[in-house]
Amino acid sequence: MSITAELKQELIKEYAVKEGDTGSPEVQVAILTSRITTLTEHFKGHKKDNHSRRGLIMMVNQRRKLLDYLSSKNNERYKSLISRLGLRK
Repeated sequence: MSITAELKQELIKEYAVKEGDTGSPEVQVAILTSRITTLTEHFKGHKKDNHSRRGLIMMVNQRRKLLDYLSSKNNERYKSLISRLGLRK
């Protein structure tokens, strides 16, 4: 249910603001989005897995908080990130 190390490194390279960047909001949101997508696929076959559903809800809330922070600090970075990830808002 989690993402592989190779996929995580790809996401870090793609969304990093500068070289060696792993903690920027862009990278964190990209990793969370990948994990959320994976869990969403898991729930299509396991509808009664409520323990993992709680983790999914926590990840969605964490992503929302990071997006709100990025929106308040730098709206241009926020808009480019949500368009690159294909998120709604």
